[in-house]
Order: sequence, then C-alpha cells, then structure tokens
Amino acid sequence: MNSSQSFDATSIRETLRLQRAAFLAAPLASAEARIELLERAAVLLLTHGDELIEALNADFGVRSPTFSRGLEIQAPLATIRQTQANLERWMQPEARESAQGEAWVQYQPLGVVGVMTPWNGPVNLLFNGLAGALAAGNRVMLKPSEATPRTSALLAALLGSVYAQDEVAVITGGADVASAFCSQPFDHLLFTGAASIGREVMRAAAEHLVPVTLELGGKSPVIISRSADVASAAAAVTMSKMNNSGQICVAPDYVFVPEELLASFVAATQAAIAAHYPSLRDNPEVTSIINRRHFERLHGYLDEARAAGVELIELNPAGENLTGQAFHKMIPTLLINPGDELQVMQNEIFGPLLPIKTYRELDEVLAYVNARPRPLALYYFGLDAIEEQQVLARTCSGGVTINGIAKHAGLESLPFGGVGASGMGAYRGFDGFRRFSHGKAVFRA
Repeated sequence: MNSSQSFDATSIRETLRLQRAAFLAAPLASAEARIELLERAAVLLLTHGDELIEALNADFGVRSPTFSRGLEIQAPLATIRQTQANLERWMQPEARESAQGEAWVQYQPLGVVGVMTPWNGPVNLLFNGLAGALAAGNRVMLKPSEATPRTSALLAALLGSVYAQDEVAVITGGADVASAFCSQPFDHLLFTGAASIGREVMRAAAEHLVPVTLELGGKSPVIISRSADVASAAAAVTMSKMNNSGQICVAPDYVFVPEELLASFVAATQAAIAAHYPSLRDNPEVTSIINRRHFERLHGYLDEARAAGVELIELNPAGENLTGQAFHKMIPTLLINPGDELQVMQNEIFGPLLPIKTYRELDEVLAYVNARPRPLALYYFGLDAIEEQQVLARTCSGGVTINGIAKHAGLESLPFGGVGASGMGAYRGFDGFRRFSHGKAVFRA
C-alpha cells in the first residue's frame, strides 16, 4: 500500500468493497491463519520499534522514549502474544445448557471492522484494535489520527509492507477523511477519542446501523482514604499524571483528599516530582503537549483559575522558566479546591494539571462523583475494606484500580471500555475477540 495515497469517500468505499469481497470468498480463517496474521504485526513492532519511537518524538516535539517504548511497543506486543497463545481456545464453540437437544454458541467473524484511533497513544491503540479484529477473523481498515502525521504515515508504510490491502488497509487524512471513514457500512466500528467526536461517529454509523464500540475518556477521579498511605498514593498519582504529560484517557483527572491530609498530600507530590523529574525544560522524559491548540487550552484553564483566586502550586523543582521553549512543555500544576464552574472541573483535562478537592466524609465524595457523567476510570487508595466496597458498589465507571493508577487498563484478562458518557462496549483479550465476533446461537434437536 502506498502510504502517500490520497483518500476520499470513493476510495475508502472501494477499499471496503475490496475487503468485503475477500472476506466473503474466505470467511472462516483458521486459528493458524489468524495467528500468522498477528505475527506480522508483532514482527513490525519488534523490528521497527525505534523508528516508531522517533516518529512519535517528532510529532510531539518531545515524547518520553521510555514511555513510548513501554506503551507503544511493549504493551501491544504483549497483547498480540497473549492473543496468539489463547486464540485457539477462544475460537472453540461454547456449550450451553439444553434439555431438548444440543445447544452452543459459535463465534464467527463479522466481516470488515473499522478502527479509528487518536493521537495520544497512536501505535498502542491501533495495534490493540488490530489484534482484536484479526483474532476474530476479520478484515480491518484503520484510520489513525492526523494530529500525529509522521507516526500515521510510518504506520501506513509499515503495515502496507506486510499486509495486502484486502487484509489490512490504513486510511490516512484529515477531518474530512475521518468523516468519510466513519460513514462507511462497516460490520463494526471501534472509535477511541473525545466524547464530542464520538457523538458524531455514532450519528454517522447509525445511517447504516453499524454497531460501534466507543472509548471516550472523561474525568477520572481519585479518592484518597484516611486509611491510605498518603506518600505512596501521592507518588502514584503524580507519576501517572506525568506519563505523557497527562495526555492519557485513564489519567487521574482530579483528586479527593481528606481536608486534614491536604498539606501532606501536596508535600508528597512535590517530593515525587523532585525525585523523578529534577528538571523539566531539557529533560527528554518530560513529554510536550501535542500542539499549540491544546497548549493554549490548558493555559486558558490556569488563567481562568488564577483569576478566580484558586491557589496554584507549580511542581517545578529547578524553578525553570519554560517560556520561549521550542516545544510545548508545561509545568505540572496543582489547583487547590477549584470551583466546579471552572473549565478545569468541567472538561477532561488531558494535561499535567491536577485539581485537588478536600472532603470530610466519604458520602460527599460519592455524591459528587455520581452527580457527574460516568468516568472511564476511578481510583481508590486505602486499606478500609468497608469503605472500598462502598466505593465499588455506589459508583459506576468503566474500570477501577485500587491502590494504584490505570493498572486495570493494562491487564489482558480484563475488558477495557467505558460506561455512559465515557463510552460503550469493551475490548481487550478475550473480550476483544468476542467484541469483533458474532456469537451465533446454534441448536441441534
């Protein structure tokens, strides 16, 4: 496939027609054939990881190479290996109970799956979607983000070198191409990105009754219990927030801390930054904000909060001045008890800003979380078993990690997805295989 190819609605539809014809001609790929298709993706990650990391760094301006290798290369490679190891078992029919005859569920491929991925984890999310769709026996069309053009072009070239276009096709282009892509009559469409775009994707998919899986993010809260180890909890939250400079869908968005522990929590975040990021400006491990639009958006949040009298605490151990830098690095900043009317408390932050709200009783925390759209992730730090169960039973989120951040999102044995405003449907591992399969009910009298 030519990575410089120009796409429009006609060429996208022609690629879909080509893939659907190939699928109908050979609809039941064996486990061996699917494993071989997955192996091609694994080899790309193994042999071209450094090139992908360089492309990511070029697109971001500065992208932590340690983070890129872990998230974008090692994580999807682990997904592929786990899928290959379990695929034959996943494909087996599931026996179901019946007193009148023999009943089972038989998983079969859907056909052609569309996958639209965002800029913040462009390799990871593309390969995760690809792994699930290929494992289920589908043909796949991929639309990476135009916000990371070098990475998207490299992905198109690499995947085009190992897959025929009727197996896996990469569609590159801007917003007009993305709009045409999500309007196609796929057999399933996976979209990861902002909720505002997710609504448009769902509207477009509805025209052809295309089933969708949406992973949309949201404001993921952290609850620090009085029973928690405040220092370790603060370090975990801070280090997670620094990953990709907070540009991760499951990043902590705001933190609830008991009012009497606020000073301890702030001091612990300052200590964590000083220990791991003694400098910011020239540190290659500190990732830039992706572009000027998002950089200015985040500074707008700070300006609004400052004008409202919110206490801002910069985590800047070396006291560096980041103005005039070549890229878009930001000083990580704590916002103490910002008002709920402020943009930083209304919108998903997607940056290194961390609002901290104090509380007296857990009930007020749960009421606050439940009064807002359901988040993609929720985090609880504490050793109180009764309180932990209250948090799990009385809140609804896509997933939860207890005494850690985002650990649930990296486990292949757990489904990953949102609920309500943070998305619909889940994928990853066996759940991804099932998401991109049709579980056909069969009964033999």
